[in-house]
Amino acid sequence: MTTGFIGVGNMGLPMAGKLIDAGEPLVVYDNRLAALEPLLARQARAAASPKDVADRCANVIVSLPTLDSLRQVVLGKDGVIEGSAVKTVINTCTVGVPLVEELTAALKAKGIDLVDCPISGGPPGARAGTLAVMISGQPGLVEAVRPLVSHWGPVTVAGDRPGLAQVLKLTNNILSFVAMAATAEAYVMGAKGGLDPEVMTAAINTGSGRNSATLSKVPIAVLDRSFNYGAPFYIIEKDMDLAIAQGEALGVPMWVCQAARNLFKQAMYEWGKDRDLTEIVKLVERGAQFEMPATRKKQG
Repeated sequence: MTTGFIGVGNMGLPMAGKLIDAGEPLVVYDNRLAALEPLLARQARAAASPKDVADRCANVIVSLPTLDSLRQVVLGKDGVIEGSAVKTVINTCTVGVPLVEELTAALKAKGIDLVDCPISGGPPGARAGTLAVMISGQPGLVEAVRPLVSHWGPVTVAGDRPGLAQVLKLTNNILSFVAMAATAEAYVMGAKGGLDPEVMTAAINTGSGRNSATLSKVPIAVLDRSFNYGAPFYIIEKDMDLAIAQGEALGVPMWVCQAARNLFKQAMYEWGKDRDLTEIVKLVERGAQFEMPATRKKQG
């Protein structure tokens, strides 16, 4: 069965590639034709619009960066909802519960099901096939698409309705982004205090302070000062806004998350929305009037 894949950016391209690796035939669409070239070179077939994808595929996966782009691709003119073949939409975007509920209702009215399937692990995890895949929806639908989405990494079922996977992803994001902000401060403090960043990394990652930043983001993109992990500030802002809104809607204080968001927003406003999340380290360095040394060579 041919699968549709819409959106081949930093996450979507390697995720689509993993499906091709597994022998899944793909019909692909992105509004940037050049972005499709690596997949077309591997025998994926291009579509002319989201509707065209949905006219040719029963399962359509969407991987898009913003709430507006997801709503437009699914519900807009020539959108997935107008397709004649689509039966199930698999949403991998982090967009929060309200939009997932909106899409679920609109698609259901057309006889189309939605499976909520946000992912975590960033571009390195997408390339390695080690993403955390969080999924929710009707149990039968979840089991039907599990073999497909498991090509991206281990699957965790969050519950039996779309939206629960969004709550799980936002819970994960709170810890990830707060860890990156705190890790930036800790590394700059340690380095300015005379520690070798490599010594810090080794000690922290065998101690109680290890987290996703010390295990992945700092070694990949900070120790060589490439700052190219692959997650731009505007995605971080969107996800943190959604996480805080989810907490506040439930009456949960979000004090620490608010503080971390302020740090990222300050960096984004100063340097632009497309800069990498690991560049938060530079903001801390500026405040400390100290720059950490590069301890590794840049790759490539």
